[in-house]
Amino acid sequence: MRKNKDSGRKKWSDSDDAPELTKEFFRSAEIYKGEKLLRRGRPPVGERPKEAIKLRISPDVLEHFRAGGPGWQTRINATLERAVLRERKKASR
Repeated sequence: MRKNKDSGRKKWSDSDDAPELTKEFFRSAEIYKGEKLLRRGRPPVGERPKEAIKLRISPDVLEHFRAGGPGWQTRINATLERAVLRERKKASR
């Protein structure tokens, strides 16, 4: 194995020298589309992505939404969005 003078990484010249391709190798791999490095992690959604906030909610409300299983935070958001739309319709009358 020899070192790549540009990156300092070791280059392998024989297939027997190639690193083992473990789950960790793929989990931490850089992903490219053509020559563009793709962003890792959750992609932003639309022009106005959701914001992470800290919100205090009553235990009864949490219990109700969590009882519905995974996606409870999304359901809370959908319920709040419907309430906002109702309020906007009321205000525009």
